[in-house]
Amino acid sequence: MRLYVGNLPFSVTEDQLRTHFSAFGQVVNVMVSTDRDTGRPRGFAFVEMLNGAEGQKAIAGTNGKPLGGRPLKVNEAEAKEARDGRFGGTGGYWNR
Repeated sequence: MRLYVGNLPFSVTEDQLRTHFSAFGQVVNVMVSTDRDTGRPRGFAFVEMLNGAEGQKAIAGTNGKPLGGRPLKVNEAEAKEARDGRFGGTGGYWNR
């Protein structure tokens, strides 16, 4: 189960998140989102737990609880919408 973890302190590391979430089950993967231009953390991450039961335990045990002085926002990550290769918006050259 993939979790969205928001409101992170900008100083948090993947290792810190792995340790924090491992109290609720096996952590398969951690990815702290960074700005592609600056490389700085963006304040959110994705944590993948081994299964749904462990993911639900992690949500219940961490959502609203502080990490680095900030209350975490933790929920099941939503699937990313598939892109069809066209630019967004309506009108314009590509949609004629």
